[in-house]
Amino acid sequence: MKEYPLPRGQGPHDVAPAADGGVWYTAQLSGELGWLDPKTGQVKAINLGAGSAPHGVIVGPDGAPWITDGGLNAIVRVDPATSEVKRFALPADRSNANLNTAVFDRDGRTLWFTGQSGVFGRLDTQGGAMTVFDAPRGAGPYGIATCPDGEVYYASLAGSYVGRIQKETGGAVVLAPPTANQGARRVWCDSKSRVWVAEWSAGQLAVYWGENSIKHFDPAAQAWVGHAHPQPNANVRQLLGRPGEVWGAMSGQDKLVVARAP
Repeated sequence: MKEYPLPRGQGPHDVAPAADGGVWYTAQLSGELGWLDPKTGQVKAINLGAGSAPHGVIVGPDGAPWITDGGLNAIVRVDPATSEVKRFALPADRSNANLNTAVFDRDGRTLWFTGQSGVFGRLDTQGGAMTVFDAPRGAGPYGIATCPDGEVYYASLAGSYVGRIQKETGGAVVLAPPTANQGARRVWCDSKSRVWVAEWSAGQLAVYWGENSIKHFDPAAQAWVGHAHPQPNANVRQLLGRPGEVWGAMSGQDKLVVARAP
């Protein structure tokens, strides 16, 4: 392991490897975006403006660093070539969101972000439109990740749950880990779209993934029975039925599916 000293008083918080081989980092205490050259140890800092307190930084599909700035209550983009700073302020009725982290959707233009005050939101990075949603259970949204299957998940530190964002409605499905009050803080997706969760308060690593199946509960046996789909990413959105049949819509496969009683 090797360490790199930074200017005193910067208070580095998050990091993101840069396209040029350097490393971007947020200097939360000094209100700057920093860049480190691992080869020479050289550091440069870009001032983000009065009141800045940057938290998260990621590198977008455009190669630029995108920052969640709690002090400015804005999403910030810095041009890696010119150091130009561009702000995307949250709506006036969403002050003090306590912005945390961000991730790009698979479309390459939508940026999803979290705010510990109890919100998550999305920004159209090309058009500039922004929408902010209330998170279930209030305060806590922290880490966020996009999976290869297109789903977006976030972790709620104060709420101790993982949320799966419903993009069509702006809602979120609460996924509760087995350990109570575990303090789910960060989430990451692997190549199989399994969601890995760092449980800050419990000192544990958890994993969540879907089974790509329809399940029914047998009340006589008090057990669940699964019916797996032969193809991946069925994404059954809803089920309704009639005597002897249960119908579902598979948005991931552009199909309808029916389960019939034997």
